[in-house]
Amino acid sequence: MSQEDTDVSAAIDAELQLMDPAVRASRPLAARLLDPEFVEVGASGRRWRYEEMLAALPDLDGGSGSGEGDGDGPRFDASGMAGVVLAPGVVHLTYETVFDGRRARRSSLWRRQGGETGWRMYYHQATPVPAGD
Repeated sequence: MSQEDTDVSAAIDAELQLMDPAVRASRPLAARLLDPEFVEVGASGRRWRYEEMLAALPDLDGGSGSGEGDGDGPRFDASGMAGVVLAPGVVHLTYETVFDGRRARRSSLWRRQGGETGWRMYYHQATPVPAGD
């Protein structure tokens, strides 16, 4: 496996971890996967920063809903996940999700940090897919 394939696989693994309700409900687990400079433009159009996202994540779609970290909440169904290395240590992922009957096209930028921190999501955008598309 090439370094680029390894990097894309690592970013996909980290993206899937962020969709896990148990991770979404745990600030320490989610904090390890989000870059301190993280920004998201959600499907609602809302712009999120690192601290806002960590505070809200347990109660957002795909979280446990209780903030207790039980991990029993509904899950995102992801499909078509693909990635490309844009530069050394930077991976762009694209895919679609379905959650509670709503589809969204998603795009994430992941960057590798040195030391123990590994891959962290730097940017994420979700765009709703119109019904019937």
